[in-house]
Parts: sequence; structure tokens; C-alpha cells
Amino acid sequence: MSENGDIVSDLAVVIDLFNAYAILLLILGGLCLWALNWGLNRLGHSLMERLPSRRFLILQFITLISFLIYTLGTGALILGVLNPPREFILAAAGSLAVALGFALKDVVASLVAGLLLLFDRPFQVGDRVQFGDTYGEIVAIGLRAVRLQTLDDNLVTIPNSLFITDAVASGNAGALDMMVVSDFHVALDADLERIEALIREVVVTSRYAYLKKPVSFAIEEVQVGNTLAIRFRTKAYVLDVRYETAFRSDVVTRVTTLFRERGIPRPRLLCD
Repeated sequence: MSENGDIVSDLAVVIDLFNAYAILLLILGGLCLWALNWGLNRLGHSLMERLPSRRFLILQFITLISFLIYTLGTGALILGVLNPPREFILAAAGSLAVALGFALKDVVASLVAGLLLLFDRPFQVGDRVQFGDTYGEIVAIGLRAVRLQTLDDNLVTIPNSLFITDAVASGNAGALDMMVVSDFHVALDADLERIEALIREVVVTSRYAYLKKPVSFAIEEVQVGNTLAIRFRTKAYVLDVRYETAFRSDVVTRVTTLFRERGIPRPRLLCD
């Protein structure tokens, strides 16, 4: 009887906490948190339009503040509105921790990984990263997952825990500029010095090029399919990662046109 009486007593405490007035306050408080986060994002986008050079810093700041709004705000709502007894908080926290540990272990792992990502910072919001076969820009680091916008404008969601165990490559590591690599293939008997000069001229005259960093080349003989060729691997920097595709397209289009106009020989098929 004593055990049954304790259960009934605990249920009565819970029912008393979740009365109609408290539920209404929780709903209103949740809406306020959502509205605050929405306003913060609008303010952030407005600042990014006015200060494009500080875009990455603003994105990172918004991500961190949003994280704090939801975590601290939810905790404050529960404690402030429900005002549960201390014994109930301890008991509920213990039971919740055990239940979540078994039922939501993958989600919890992603939450912990999200905190590690925010403080360890292997990459930042705004970085161009390669993760497995997926390449694109980090647009958000959330509690559970990282959202990555590919160059094809697809939004890919990746659980945070995967970034802790797998390798990820960042192309710009928080910088606004980034190296862009373009390959060009010519015949073995082509004038290499002339070709390098032509490619360099195209790169440095591109409106997307970041000329405070050097333009470099890696030249080697390669086999492409059934063809021997000289490969010019051009390494240059774009002034903003958002122009990566435009920069590469500009360089490839203009170099290809110059090769055709100047009669630069292309690779020949290998003899049988």
C-alpha cells in the first residue's frame, strides 16, 4: 500500500505541475523563443548584406546564439513556469537520463558531437568542406546535425557524430578566399612556357581572382584514357568562396578559347 501511495502521490504532483495555465505559458514561451531566434536570423542576414567581408563571423555568431537561446531558454521555461520541487527535479533528471541514454543514444551522441564541433571548430559556418562524396558550404551547425549546401544547391543534412569519427577537409578554414584548382591538358610537344604564360594571364585578369596570394602550377605528364598528355594543374585563389564556380568557369572558358585561337596542340591518341 505504501508503494502504491507513493506512485499516486507522484502522479498528483505531476498533474499539479501541468495545469492549463502552465501549459499556456509554456506554449507562449516556446513561441517567444522561436520569434527571438527568427528575429536574430533576420538581423544576421541584414548585417551580412551590409558587411559582406564579415559574413563568416556573423554566421558563426548567429549559430552560437541560436544554440544558447534554445537550450538555456527551454531550461528556464521549465524551471520558471512549472517550478517543480527539488526532489522531483532530481528524480525526473535521473529517469530522463536513463531513458534517453537507451532510446536516444545516437541523438545524444550527435548532441555531444555538436558541442565538440562548436568548441573544437574543425570547420566553421561558411567553410567549403569535402565530407565523403559530398562537397559544399557549411550553412548551419545545429544541435543534432550539420547542414551543407552543395554547389548544385542541394541541402545535405549530416549527423554531427559522423564528423567526429570521419575525416573532413576544409577548403578555406574560416577565410573568405580559397584555392581553386583547374586542370588543362595539352600535347606532349606543346610550348610549355607559352602555355603557362597564357593561363597565368587569364587567371590574373579574372574579376574573381584574389591576387594577394600567388598563382602556381604543377606540370606533369599523365595518361588520360588512351591519351598521353601534359597536365597543367593551375592553383589560384578566388576572392570569395561564393564565386568558386564562377571563377573556375571563367578561367576554363577563356583558356579554352585562347588555346583554340593560338593553335595550342591538344593531346593525341596513343599509337596501337
